Amino acid sequence: MSALDAVRARHSWSKVTDDAPTREELLTLVAAAGRVADHSSLRPWRLIELRGDDRVVLGKAIAEAEGDKKPSSKPLRAPLLIAVVASFRTSSKVPRWEQEAVASGVAHTMSLLLDDAGWGVFWRTGEYTRSKAVAKAHGLHKDEALLGWLYVGGKPAGKKAGRRKSVDARAMLTGMPAKTKKKPAK
Repeated sequence: MSALDAVRARHSWSKVTDDAPTREELLTLVAAAGRVADHSSLRPWRLIELRGDDRVVLGKAIAEAEGDKKPSSKPLRAPLLIAVVASFRTSSKVPRWEQEAVASGVAHTMSLLLDDAGWGVFWRTGEYTRSKAVAKAHGLHKDEALLGWLYVGGKPAGKKAGRRKSVDARAMLTGMPAKTKKKPAK
């Protein structure tokens, strides 16, 4: 399958089975995702693998962040969660927003690679990703930000992935406004 075919075929899977890729399978995909465009090769990201009771710990942290007494069951919706962390580096050339974009690019590339490998994936975010309780549960450092989690599991037999509307490419790809274009030199 070509990269274009893989991107066109990708869907979010909000319901997955209890199957999940092994750590060894993940390492191969992480190494490939690390090839994302990265100004100055700062590698301003890291991924945290959550399985088993790690998800229960996260559920408690989400509950604390939201002011709930009962742990959130959201992290139990997939057997594997991959926390996506922007790890900001000091750089005079690469601003924080660009470093966060790199981490986001790694997450999206991971979702494409996991989907292409046959796994169901969806990216979950929420206001609590920036909470102290959730940051502490993940062991984040002061120069790190949690961007969300990739929920990963098996694709259920007979189920369809979430639908996305087609993009109107002509509306999304524009040229420079005419008034800013310079006339060619004679």
